[in-house]
Amino acid sequence: MNRDWIATAETLSQALPYLQRYSGAIIVIKLGGHAMVSDEALETFARDVVLMRQVGINPVIVHGGGPMINSMLDKLNIETEFIDGKRVTDSETISVVEMVLSGNVNKKIVQAINNQDGRAVGLSGKDAKLITCVQDKPELGLVGTPKDVNPEVIFNLFENDMIPVIAPLGSGIDGETLNVNGDTVSGAIAAALKADRLLLLTDVSGVQDKDGSIITELNSNQIKNWINEGIISGGMIPKTETALMALEGGVRGVVILDGRVPNACLLELFTEHGAGSLIRA
Repeated sequence: MNRDWIATAETLSQALPYLQRYSGAIIVIKLGGHAMVSDEALETFARDVVLMRQVGINPVIVHGGGPMINSMLDKLNIETEFIDGKRVTDSETISVVEMVLSGNVNKKIVQAINNQDGRAVGLSGKDAKLITCVQDKPELGLVGTPKDVNPEVIFNLFENDMIPVIAPLGSGIDGETLNVNGDTVSGAIAAALKADRLLLLTDVSGVQDKDGSIITELNSNQIKNWINEGIISGGMIPKTETALMALEGGVRGVVILDGRVPNACLLELFTEHGAGSLIRA
């Protein structure tokens, strides 16, 4: 027999304990980086998500879209500014942000999942009062931080075998549209759902120690110490801070993993070695 066939059968057999362990689990996935900008990678990701649902997992997708927003703002000759890595968002900019996130990026991901015979539904934090936010720093304009998340909206979708795909927008106290960081939204939703796992897909292999080696498992105390010591720096800080927030909210584990690796989510969930840095409380 073909050796590849035998290896495939063996891999499936070895995955059985993990399939059983995650049956019925809620897995929140923050989709970003390479997996969003490559059509081939998005197709692979969509197939993995449909497979998860097929084996009894309840996946929730939260996506970003910063590069797409930048591209559209450039086309419209709208200048953009960042403060501490966050986009300053005025009334003109928020219209573009909402158009790109809810109208373009969200529907592209939904279509990719539906093309694999999944049942994806696109929404933003504004729909059915899913995410209510408080405004962030005044100098950032229409940028929000999640205050309340209504998990019933997502549970209702689970009951109907739907896969939620969520754009990171929220409603302010007065109903205004607010731009929200995608990592922050994924952490808030994972906490509200008491998710088993939050998977943060990015373009790095995981959390590195002071020698540059990838750490496969660490705890929240290590994260706090490494941030203070400067071992964790740059773009990894908001991701690890999201992990800490999610763990404090009741999420069982957060994984920062490389979305450039094909089938990264399946490798993390269904193999012994995983595919990134697992952070536990």
